[in-house]
Amino acid sequence: MEYRGLPKIELHLHLDCSLSYQVASRIDPTLSEEQYRHNFIGPVRCHDLADYLARAEHGIRLMQTLQQLEWVTLDLMEQLKVENVLYAEIRFAPLLHTRKGLAPETVVAVVNEALEKGMRITGVEARLILCTLRHFTESESLHTIRLVEQFRNHTHVVGFDIAGDEAGYPVDAHVAAFRYARQQGIPCTSHAGEARGADSVWEVLRNFTPRRIGHGVRCSEDPRLVQHLKTSQIHLEVCPTSNLQTNMYETLEEHPVDQLYRQGLSLSINTDGRTISNITLGEEYRKLHSTYHWNKEDLLQCNLNALEAAFVEEYVKAPIRKKLLEGYS
Repeated sequence: MEYRGLPKIELHLHLDCSLSYQVASRIDPTLSEEQYRHNFIGPVRCHDLADYLARAEHGIRLMQTLQQLEWVTLDLMEQLKVENVLYAEIRFAPLLHTRKGLAPETVVAVVNEALEKGMRITGVEARLILCTLRHFTESESLHTIRLVEQFRNHTHVVGFDIAGDEAGYPVDAHVAAFRYARQQGIPCTSHAGEARGADSVWEVLRNFTPRRIGHGVRCSEDPRLVQHLKTSQIHLEVCPTSNLQTNMYETLEEHPVDQLYRQGLSLSINTDGRTISNITLGEEYRKLHSTYHWNKEDLLQCNLNALEAAFVEEYVKAPIRKKLLEGYS
């Protein structure tokens, strides 16, 4: 099967973890390919999620000016075009890109403008999700959700997320931001069930009530939770290679993605951090085929699940769905 040419949807994709060597060396001409491989690409096996996340700093450091943010966004859109991604939701934390004096509002505006330009150039449809982080304060989380509110009705910003090390930080500082999101009708996703077990998924469901869970695969440790996610139609944004890299499972054979898919959960396949994990969606698909014998029908179903769970209106989804069905026929 030829995977790169298959049409794809990607919902879980971090902007600051997906810099190609081309854009990183454009921003920092002193960066050699060897340095890039050593610093930007994580080892096949990190110690844990915190170790994995430490690699993101190298990308964040190169995303502190208007020009840098534009170049990185356009670079990722070109990567998506090469893979025949029809629709993507790209996430980032605006407050991480203010070290050289940019206001968070300016950060969101420039990434949005770059995304608009990238869509025109590549033909890839894309949207933005703004992230708070587990180690942020309550006021930083509230600032981030208000950025979503400020931008979402007239730009490509569509949702809110919390990322970071769930094993190291509780949810307390972020409850107010997610409550505000609910009050404003802002779609939310939430990282959970990655560095911690099923209890972390229950925790965000109780406190944040997201429509989707980023990763979430450790729900497999609690059959009652699996049933709850299924009946509540809560979508899992699954990132298999990233999960192996953060030491959640020893091998893909041990990963619960196939089990959860066969149980009828709504899930999609995603790369998470394309650079840190040194992965493409096509390669993720190839691994699922070789390990679980997933065929085109399985991959199509996951892409249809992703499109259904996307934070956009049906008029955006309809032509993408048509292209998906044609591409897999």
